[in-house]
Amino acid sequence: MEERLQKIMAQAGLGSRRTCEEIIAAGRVTVNEQIAHLGMKADPERDRIQVDSQPLKASQPLVYIALYKPRGVLSTVTAPDPRPTVRDLVPVASTLYPVGRLDVDSEGLTLLTNDGELANFITHPRYGHEKEYKVLVAQHPDKEQLATWQRGVVLEDGYKTAPARVWVEDLAGKGAWLRVVMREGRKRQIREVGSQIGLPVVRIIRIRIGTLQLGNLKPREWRNLTGAEVAALKGQPGKAKSRPNKARPRPEKAVVKVRKSVQESGRPRRASEKNKRR
Repeated sequence: MEERLQKIMAQAGLGSRRTCEEIIAAGRVTVNEQIAHLGMKADPERDRIQVDSQPLKASQPLVYIALYKPRGVLSTVTAPDPRPTVRDLVPVASTLYPVGRLDVDSEGLTLLTNDGELANFITHPRYGHEKEYKVLVAQHPDKEQLATWQRGVVLEDGYKTAPARVWVEDLAGKGAWLRVVMREGRKRQIREVGSQIGLPVVRIIRIRIGTLQLGNLKPREWRNLTGAEVAALKGQPGKAKSRPNKARPRPEKAVVKVRKSVQESGRPRRASEKNKRR
């Protein structure tokens, strides 16, 4: 059965459909010895599909993994230098790619999968999936700073960020822990917004991607998603629930200590979490 070439490539574990489209546009794909083009269809059972002169691998079993990416680890499959990557932390034989990248100085939830369709669904701007972060800033924000962040901020390059939900969760000495919920994710956007409005960002922890929660994972721990979690990410919440998988052990501990909140920012009062600082 013929399907769009980028979909076939994504199912073979070459990345999201957007990534596969870039590979096709670069002239790296051939179908029956002819250079492929965007919009082209093929039948993987009948046509000879090659990427970089290598036959396209057969579709792999789909794998979905939640990882707590620590600071100092790259959200890539390979690195241009000796720094570790998220792929180094997950010793699974399948071809996996990170979905929704975090910059090297940030930490928290990262989804790794070979499901290109899901990766495209989560990352494409038109679907507007929420991402939620705990953000430690160096000083206590005032109401105007929070309101500005919520409305959207014009960055140095002229780009105006979309409205976001932002509120104070806890105070931490001279600083404060914020919750930030947004539907976009430009590179280093949270840090740039904080700098622009006078709230230098000290730490960023992503705790949610769409319906997927970081939960009890600690830095370097990972686990397989349940069937219910995968169904929810795909917009199929009615599927039967599966038992949660236990997190894989990690070699080191990293916990956060936060003092009980004594400040509100226009949202209903929340019970403070008791965490520990490094």
